[in-house]
Amino acid sequence: MTSRPAPDERHPDRLTWWGTTWRLGLALLIGLTLWILTFAITYPDPDADLPEGLRTFWLVLVDPALGLVAAALLLLRRRLPVTTAAVTTLLSGVSVVAAGAQAVAMVSLATRQRWRELVPVTLLAVVTGTFASRIVYPDPDPLPLWAETLFSLLVLAVLVAVGVSIGSRRALVRSWVDRARTAESEQRARVAQAQTAERGRIAREMHDVLAHRISLVTMHSGVLAYREDLPEDERRASVAAIDANARAALTDLREVLGVLRAEDGDAPLRPQSSLVHLPELLDEARAAGSRVSLDDGGIDITAVPETASRAAYRVVQEGLTNARKHAPGAGVDVRLAGRPGDGLEVTVTNPRSVQATGAAVPGSGTGLLGLSERVELAGGRIEHGWAPDGRHRLAVWLPWPV
Repeated sequence: MTSRPAPDERHPDRLTWWGTTWRLGLALLIGLTLWILTFAITYPDPDADLPEGLRTFWLVLVDPALGLVAAALLLLRRRLPVTTAAVTTLLSGVSVVAAGAQAVAMVSLATRQRWRELVPVTLLAVVTGTFASRIVYPDPDPLPLWAETLFSLLVLAVLVAVGVSIGSRRALVRSWVDRARTAESEQRARVAQAQTAERGRIAREMHDVLAHRISLVTMHSGVLAYREDLPEDERRASVAAIDANARAALTDLREVLGVLRAEDGDAPLRPQSSLVHLPELLDEARAAGSRVSLDDGGIDITAVPETASRAAYRVVQEGLTNARKHAPGAGVDVRLAGRPGDGLEVTVTNPRSVQATGAAVPGSGTGLLGLSERVELAGGRIEHGWAPDGRHRLAVWLPWPV
């Protein structure tokens, strides 16, 4: 996952207009200082008139013009670093004002930390410096050639050292920026993963609750459609059950949609049902006409761990829902067994359908798949299918630590 820089984030290698301006100003300041020193050395008497000749013309007019050209070339040092450094170095051989631009270009080239580029340009700078001091503006009292060469190498070494230091710092800042962007990208990925997981959990809750409610509505509506001889009190009871479960399903759906639409993701769901609410679930199923028996195995359901208790409740709820869908009218047996250390066993069994109530209840086909995922996340095991005795068996084992 890639990360884009923020609109107000400046890349460490990107120059602002101020960064470019002060570099150009520094190059011109250095060049102007060297030009004044050269002028003072060439014409030491300030009261004397300037002699006419090519050297005076060159120093007063051509030299500053070439220095301005060299300074303008600094605008290309990022796109053409080697070319800019080489051209400004050549110009510095015939213009002392261009020496400032040559120094800035040399530092800029050194930030790349590529010695195959630095060595040739450095040697070229030594040659052009010697040419300028010996031919263009000869010193009346020159240093020995070896001393002048050594001095040029020392100055260039300082420039290269400054450039390498700047390049190292830029690389360090660049690595910090890349790490920060990577961390932000990973954080966004973790947040997205957490949101996806939370939406998956909400989807499972919605399936478990709505499938249970809709199956009750469908069963009662099927009875009303195919049993025209129902007594008035039973008919009213079925209509009331349809109304109650439809309203409850609508409330649950509205709650889930509210959570999904919440921008901050903090809209709370109601506390998830657990084995403590199992009697209410069974009473609701019995009120809908299902024949349900419970064998709790003498377990204290309040002592079951919360994770296992919630998963066990969903197992029973899914078993009752599937029985209403695929075996209407058949009795359902719910059995609980286990103890701390051995785990919790939940078994829901039912025979094949003994009556027909009309069209089959449509299903999403993901009930047992979602239940399997829920059980696996809880660290348990699940088995389901038809047993040799002709009964459908949904059996789940959940951990119950001591």
